[in-house]
Amino acid sequence: MKLSDLARSCAAQVIKVQGDAQVLRPFMDSREKMQDGLFFCISGARFDAHDFAEQAVKNGASALVVERLLPLDIPQILVKNVRAAFGPMSAELYGHPARQMKMVGLTGTKGKTTSSYLIKAILEAAGMKVGLIGTTGNMIGSTFLHGDMTTPEAHHLQGLLRQMADEQVQAVVMEVSAHAITMHRVDGIVYDVGCYTNLSQDHLDYFETMERYFEAKKAFFTQGYVKRAALNVDDDTTAKILRDIQIPYLRFGICTNADLYARDIEISESGVTFRLCKGGEERMVRLQLTGIFNVYNALTAAAAALSLDIGLDQIVQGLESVRAVPGRAEMLDIQTPYKVLLDYSHSPEALENILTAVRDFTRGRVIALFGCGGDRDHGKRPMMGEIGGRLADFCILTSDNPRNEDPYDILASIEEGIRHTDGQYTVIENRREAIRHALLMAREGDMVVLAGKGHETYQEIRGVKRPFDEKVVVRELLEEIRQDKPAK
Repeated sequence: MKLSDLARSCAAQVIKVQGDAQVLRPFMDSREKMQDGLFFCISGARFDAHDFAEQAVKNGASALVVERLLPLDIPQILVKNVRAAFGPMSAELYGHPARQMKMVGLTGTKGKTTSSYLIKAILEAAGMKVGLIGTTGNMIGSTFLHGDMTTPEAHHLQGLLRQMADEQVQAVVMEVSAHAITMHRVDGIVYDVGCYTNLSQDHLDYFETMERYFEAKKAFFTQGYVKRAALNVDDDTTAKILRDIQIPYLRFGICTNADLYARDIEISESGVTFRLCKGGEERMVRLQLTGIFNVYNALTAAAAALSLDIGLDQIVQGLESVRAVPGRAEMLDIQTPYKVLLDYSHSPEALENILTAVRDFTRGRVIALFGCGGDRDHGKRPMMGEIGGRLADFCILTSDNPRNEDPYDILASIEEGIRHTDGQYTVIENRREAIRHALLMAREGDMVVLAGKGHETYQEIRGVKRPFDEKVVVRELLEEIRQDKPAK
């Protein structure tokens, strides 16, 4: 595509075009080799890519997108905001693949991943080939693709959507993080349906206040990203969205009047049964995922499917087909007299939800193992300590991803909260040793909850990601324990 044609297609952001050139692919890393690439000079918190434009030119860039014209002999598009131009221009360069598929986007603090898997299963029950983009990775049908961000950067996202469209994917289900909305990663996409799950404390290291965090989520439904909405009306913040929304919407919930709702809910260790009700129609659902939060996830998925005109019978078929979601209330198959459950709960409300859920059906003790991530929201650490101390019979405080922080400083903050409870606990910084301790102390009927890592297969310590797959670690430790060998 010629730079001048690209500028005309994204005229809302363009101030001036200086020169012309053929451009093939967008990129934002000046170290990347990109012949005839269009380099976007994005200004971030730590770096200003305008300073690296010359390196990008040496690596093949044939033109630049800038917020200030640079003294380089190369065509440039001057725009109001490079980030805001990145998505629409990337979409244009990749031929707007999202327009060739049904697009479903999910935003909210919790439930996005599980809900996305449930929606994917429903759409597949309806006969569609489905793509998935989210925290646990990306998928085309049953094929997994690499992914390391909940919502990829705009150029990677558009490239992935192009791949999906070329492989005849008919619908894409994707998680849309608050970061992605504020950083314009999904600009250039209009979703056929957008889902709102809930809001609770998380990511305040970035957003600073809950109000700013909420406003990022709300923007998804009020600034042209979504054609139709599916909203959880049991969450208090939904009323603020409904006040300003100007698109058709479907309300779902358990506790309030809603267009779609669940009743006669029964929770067990093996799953949840409930009646799914829409108008005068009802269907019994036998979900293989447990916990009241998974009823909400099922309602989210059902509401999205109804918004795409999929019938209740196919919705139930899809919901009931999902046996597990990676790292989300995932019961490990380990053949022990106690249970071990893996969950990604790394925020206060998520930890409270999973511990409350397992408390309902655990015959013995609930043993909770958790920590908090480094370089992230410090305020949630004592909150999570208090929740663990209140809801678990015994807590093991350990490292999550300490990143660049001293792990013992993180653990001390968690202890501030747990000390305000009567809960018993110990501190074992080494996560492998902490898991070993949990397995050794567990007895018949107990439930060991490994919280925080979920699907992740690494620990990030001092800027280095080291292999750490808790499913593998648990199997190895059980083998060591059975053979009475010391831990490695």
